[in-house]
Amino acid sequence: MADIKYYDVILKPVITEKSMAGMGDKKYTFLVHPEANKSQIKEAVEKMFEGTKVARVNTMNYQGKKKRRGMVVGRTSKTKKAIVQLTQDSKDIEIFAGL
Repeated sequence: MADIKYYDVILKPVITEKSMAGMGDKKYTFLVHPEANKSQIKEAVEKMFEGTKVARVNTMNYQGKKKRRGMVVGRTSKTKKAIVQLTQDSKDIEIFAGL
């Protein structure tokens, strides 16, 4: 397993209707490094966003989609998505505040 630093774990936030609806319950969705585990994701969120406390982390692995270009068939890269549940006394994450 690769040595992943906390600033390499979170790749980008996921902005969809479903993820925006979860923000009312303090659930935030991120694309994360495919080899990151739940404890690394929890540590990264708490270090990158001041005043946040993570209650729970749920992860999902997605295989790459099949893409075809002529006769050649390949796959896009696989991804991992994490849904982070914050505690009730935790501060909100600012990057989602203006959306």
